[in-house]
Amino acid sequence: MARWYPLLSADADFLVSAPHVFRYEKRYAATPEQVWQSLTSDESLAAWGPAVKNVTWTSPRPFGVGTTREVTAPGGAILRERFFRWDEGHQKSFYVYESTLPLFKRFAEDYIVDADGGQTRFTWVVAVEPKNAMSLPVAILAPLLKAGFGRIPSGGQKYFATT
Repeated sequence: MARWYPLLSADADFLVSAPHVFRYEKRYAATPEQVWQSLTSDESLAAWGPAVKNVTWTSPRPFGVGTTREVTAPGGAILRERFFRWDEGHQKSFYVYESTLPLFKRFAEDYIVDADGGQTRFTWVVAVEPKNAMSLPVAILAPLLKAGFGRIPSGGQKYFATT
């Protein structure tokens, strides 16, 4: 049985004020409706490539503020997420409230889907605050973390180029 570590809640301010904020912007060969549908599908980001192993929505549809899900990373860590913003078809944001990985004090993400000509501009923000003991290692490894997280939106480009 997995051991769960609680994280502090986060809000929209944390997405800009966190000690580490990683921002990605990609253009996808799909309509905003197609991208949003993929993000809210049963597979969600797991369909985009190996950077996310599994997504399980733990709230019933229709989704909105308060929706929860569990996400499994390739190494087996599981994150329990709660959405604090849900602007249907355009933007959704969550914070991690529990994790099997004891690294972070706070962790949040923001997804923005915008029309961009005949394509979609996807903006993704990852904001993290490590636990005190992890502050220095996370600061040193921040470029690697940014590159690792960046595999997810890059996977989206490949996914939509072939669907």
